[in-house]
Amino acid sequence: MTKKAQNVIAGISIGDLNGIGSEVILKTFEDNRMLEMCTPVIFANVKLLSFIKKTLNITPEINFHGIDSLEQLVPGKINVLNVWRDPVNINFGQNDEAAGRHAIQSFTAATKALKEKQIDVLITAPINKYNIQAEDFKFPGHTDYLNQELDGDALMLMVQDNLRVGLLTDHIPVNEVTAHLTEALIRKKIITIHKSLKQDFRISKPKIAVLGVNPHCGDNGVIGTEDDKVLRPALKKLYEDGVLVFGPYSADSFFGSGQYEKYDAVIAAYHDQGLIPFKTLSFGKGVNYTAGLSGIRTSPDHGTGYEIAGKGQADYNSFKEAVYLALDVYQHRQEYAELNSNPLKTKEKPL
Repeated sequence: MTKKAQNVIAGISIGDLNGIGSEVILKTFEDNRMLEMCTPVIFANVKLLSFIKKTLNITPEINFHGIDSLEQLVPGKINVLNVWRDPVNINFGQNDEAAGRHAIQSFTAATKALKEKQIDVLITAPINKYNIQAEDFKFPGHTDYLNQELDGDALMLMVQDNLRVGLLTDHIPVNEVTAHLTEALIRKKIITIHKSLKQDFRISKPKIAVLGVNPHCGDNGVIGTEDDKVLRPALKKLYEDGVLVFGPYSADSFFGSGQYEKYDAVIAAYHDQGLIPFKTLSFGKGVNYTAGLSGIRTSPDHGTGYEIAGKGQADYNSFKEAVYLALDVYQHRQEYAELNSNPLKTKEKPL
């Protein structure tokens, strides 16, 4: 049975304590109406958040309910699970190991709760990919760790209303992109996004566009052969299997001409090819959604924002949109599961 909105438990990892993560979280839940949509639980420390709230002059009307286990969670409250007890020095705008260590403590605890279904969705505040590195955590970011811990195949999908941009490859050097583009990878990523569009976004017959790797899709081999030898054959097979996938299209004019509006999702070959146009069109309102996994995770489309951290200037709209999207996907998955759990059996009519 689908949960009532306020009973959906939204786990939140605190991100880099020296960045703007805590600020955008608190500003999001200043609006009490958010508590009618979900019950948040922030994985951090209640004394720390009280200090940050006071430092940033967040409205005193926002109150925390400190808990030491998720069994103590109270619906309708801003719950804070005490993940650590040791005192923390906040140095807004500074990159330091302590901030990275606490960011990972928060994130791994929240991921464990998601994996064990103690929370329904996970929203992650931004981390610094450099200071999170440790002996027990050697991942480029959130997505790679989630891919290890949860079932499925992770795919970064940037979302803003009907604009959805996915990636065939993400955090790898540009000079390694073509080496990673195999038919198997292309097929896996497109099937993942196809399933996500149906299950998570309620699109019954998704149309997917794929961008070419090379300028002008290689110009018939003059500027590269990957589009003709790898991408086109893979897309042709997928189309023959019933996936409405089109391309490859030249990336340079695809967004500027408005072509993207004809499709339910666009898949770029590499990170900047997809994220530069996405953030140009939607920065401050976009959401990073990890499609393809058994658990639901979203994140704002920005980083730690060291340059404005601690100044009360952070725009929280992207984080709020990340909460909205996580809750929408949760509802859509519940509906999808119910619709597909007991399909109506057709009876043969007598001749």
